[in-house]
Amino acid sequence: MPSFQFFERPSPFCPAGPETKPLFAVTPADLERPDILPDNIRRFGRAAGFSAREGEFLLVHGENGGVAGALFGLGKDASPFATGRLSRLLPAGDWHLAGFEGDQGQALIGFAAGDYRFERYLKPSSAGKVRLALPEDCDRAAIERTVAAIFLARDLINTPANDMQPDHLEKAFESLARHYGADFSAIHGDELLKAGFPLIHAVGRAGEKAPRLMELRWGRKGARSVALVGKGVCFDTGGLDIKSAAGMGLMKKDMGGGANVMALALMIMDAGLDVDLRVIVPSVENAIAGNAFRPGDIYRSRKGLTVQIDNTDAEGRLILADALTYADEELPDLLIDMATLTGAARVALGPDIAPFFTDNDAFADKLHKSGETLSDPLWRMPLFAGYDARLKTAIADLTNAPGGGMAGSITAALFLKRFVGRARTWAHFDIYGHAPADRDFGPAGGEAQAIRALFETIRTS
Repeated sequence: MPSFQFFERPSPFCPAGPETKPLFAVTPADLERPDILPDNIRRFGRAAGFSAREGEFLLVHGENGGVAGALFGLGKDASPFATGRLSRLLPAGDWHLAGFEGDQGQALIGFAAGDYRFERYLKPSSAGKVRLALPEDCDRAAIERTVAAIFLARDLINTPANDMQPDHLEKAFESLARHYGADFSAIHGDELLKAGFPLIHAVGRAGEKAPRLMELRWGRKGARSVALVGKGVCFDTGGLDIKSAAGMGLMKKDMGGGANVMALALMIMDAGLDVDLRVIVPSVENAIAGNAFRPGDIYRSRKGLTVQIDNTDAEGRLILADALTYADEELPDLLIDMATLTGAARVALGPDIAPFFTDNDAFADKLHKSGETLSDPLWRMPLFAGYDARLKTAIADLTNAPGGGMAGSITAALFLKRFVGRARTWAHFDIYGHAPADRDFGPAGGEAQAIRALFETIRTS
């Protein structure tokens, strides 16, 4: 089955064949190995002073004035995704990795991820395309589904809020479900109150587009149950506790948790894992209007706990609370939530490392090992029970925004933990969902985080 694409784009890959030019990605030690570099390539590189330092690039001229190949330096300890630079270095055409002894799958994923461009609002480029051959002995399906998932998350996050409101996100989600034959449903507007999702309704009712809870179901009933919940705040003004202009500038990415669980679901369904999968995305715009929820309001959640609103800019945990309660009701074996939730997580770990919280040590260890193997960085944070008292308030069960600002990522995780009690394993990911600068792995903008490590952990569990 072909992998799902949100925006159609040319494939970064081509079939292997004799017409592709050789690309030699080499370390300094490889320069003297005739089993990796042919004599003519090695002599040309030596004459040109090529030393194979990381990122060094050299086109090798052929006998008739054409291009016979290219040399790309890996250095001694190159990033596995250094190949992401190649789409910007190589001349247009079809290439293949020659004599490469590293992780071929990672190199190919890195190349494709580095080739990504978000060009929905630009004129089509007339420049030629650089493509890299997928060798016959590689796991083509695994590589293509991983790339498709990364591109899906990036495309959804990069799309501005005027074209990515809750109704747009629903269309994308429903298209994904349809592609893989999954069941899809959605509850909209005031129907949320009748169905028992008061916090989602309260946060989203001021938005131009109705708030909603969307759900995908796929897989085999009776198999290991996996529930994924993603925050889908399509734009966050901060509500009546309005953000500054600078704070609002990136808030199209506040549905990054929803985008990432959709991307992870793509990988699970495309691989045909034997699981009973539910994907739940509450989606709202946290807007300002006469009917916006207010500081000081108290709402009863789906779980029955009352929540006092002490900051309308702490809205993500509110919609997740109802969605997590709903997911938890079916006693899933594994319950994962992903959200662009707190600035505190970015202060702790920066934009590139995905913080996660869980009580399950075995799951955390396996996830960490998967992340290290796949170069998908993540780090376990403490669910320190001593901070739970900070959630107390005098006239409600919980506050959504403890005062003082300290340990904000931990108290947010502890807030969510109050709405999970039946799942065998629960983990909360407080991701950033955005790269602030260009990297080998891709350009600045929306990003997929932790989904490769999560998929491998689910696949091998």
